[in-house]
Amino acid sequence: MPRTVAVVGGGISGLAACYHLVRAPNPPKVVLLEASGRFGGWLQSSRTPEGAVFEHGPRGVRPAGAAGAETLHMVSELGLAGDILAVPKGHPAARNRFLYLGGTLHPLPSGLGGLLRAVPPFSRALLWSALRDLLTPAGTGPDESAHAFARRRFGPEVAELAVDSLCRGVFAGDSRALSARSCFPALFRAERRRGSVLLGMALGHGERRAGPEVALARRARAERWSQWSLRGGMESLATALVAFVSPRGAELRCHAPLRHLCHRRGRWQLTLPDRTITADHVISALPASALAQALAPEAEPLARELRAIRAASVAVVNLQYEGATLPVTGFGHLVPSSEDPALLGIVYDSVAFPELDGTPGTTGTPSLRLTVMLGGAWFRDIFGDPSAVAPELLLRRAREAVREHLGLPGTPARAMVRVQQDCIPQYTLGHWERLERIQRFLEEQELPLSLIGASYSGVSVNDCISSAKAAVGRILGFPP
Repeated sequence: MPRTVAVVGGGISGLAACYHLVRAPNPPKVVLLEASGRFGGWLQSSRTPEGAVFEHGPRGVRPAGAAGAETLHMVSELGLAGDILAVPKGHPAARNRFLYLGGTLHPLPSGLGGLLRAVPPFSRALLWSALRDLLTPAGTGPDESAHAFARRRFGPEVAELAVDSLCRGVFAGDSRALSARSCFPALFRAERRRGSVLLGMALGHGERRAGPEVALARRARAERWSQWSLRGGMESLATALVAFVSPRGAELRCHAPLRHLCHRRGRWQLTLPDRTITADHVISALPASALAQALAPEAEPLARELRAIRAASVAVVNLQYEGATLPVTGFGHLVPSSEDPALLGIVYDSVAFPELDGTPGTTGTPSLRLTVMLGGAWFRDIFGDPSAVAPELLLRRAREAVREHLGLPGTPARAMVRVQQDCIPQYTLGHWERLERIQRFLEEQELPLSLIGASYSGVSVNDCISSAKAAVGRILGFPP
């Protein structure tokens, strides 16, 4: 086990790595370096004086699968189980999602009726898309775009409307550029293993959670949660992690950007603005491009691969209306790129988590919280430089969308605009090969460097926490 581990990047991935390191028997010395003045990364929550909570990053976590259970285990260990706000699968926020197309909100098909009859905006019953998947031979290429994958297996409408919108909602990206293999690995594996996405997903792939299931995960399964959040907002997860690792020996430093990273005589040298520290092992939770800037010239082959992992910027516009009523009830709606490339979608925050609405405003009527997502892979083409765009422009565009899509013409009681620059990595075609080349370089050079976080193998909160745990397990030599 290394004597000193430096964790670079204090978002959810870096904090999770520290959490697993300090819980180990005879843990190493742990130093966490964060460039900004706060920990938590993209977990950013704001609370108003009236108690309303606005999320400027992730707003919920799914409990499903081994990674979901592991996150719930962490939440339980942090003492946050009592703060969980759960959305069961029968809730409108879990059942109802919409597409905005042709000036109209369309419910996405669900249940048997959605399979057997044509439901706008689809011109044919989705049963025909399912039959196409069952009859189409499995692909043979090593990768293809998410759009091409969906078109080949389910037909052009599913690709153009559903998968295009899904990629915009999850990755803020273009389905024609994103990799099916890297963005939707479960679907890609299902097709290759069973010859059909639907058959492969139905038969499963034998995922099992290692070790006993904690009570919170059992509760989530028994109550059929679709997603959950926290009463203090998602940033409270980061706050709890900081409170957990600090008294257990981890040294946490804000305002400590990594300027230079080089490996000399078996140890890492990490150059900061005011000092240089050394470590036996480095865990990088930085965005890939940020790590590339800090690497020494002899690591240029690695830096070149890291620079190729680009990220999309998203404008997050939080709005609160007093006494307003939605025309539909659900999680929110997505917008296909053919309808409006600038507008990714609108989340109906108050439907999923009304507990975070706060006390009624001056009118005494309940408030309605919405989040409008703008830009993504189209940000620069439409709005220009993310670092220079005027917040007033983004707010105006968001209010126009709320008025046109949801019929809410009034002035919001509260509005917040944040441009999250380079916040969602884009797994473009060939991403899996890039990761293999990165791993091969680290092994050939025998570099004690672990890469975790959203740049590599999943952008969700669960993915980031899971990657941190796996990296710590490899460092320790046993599962944390």
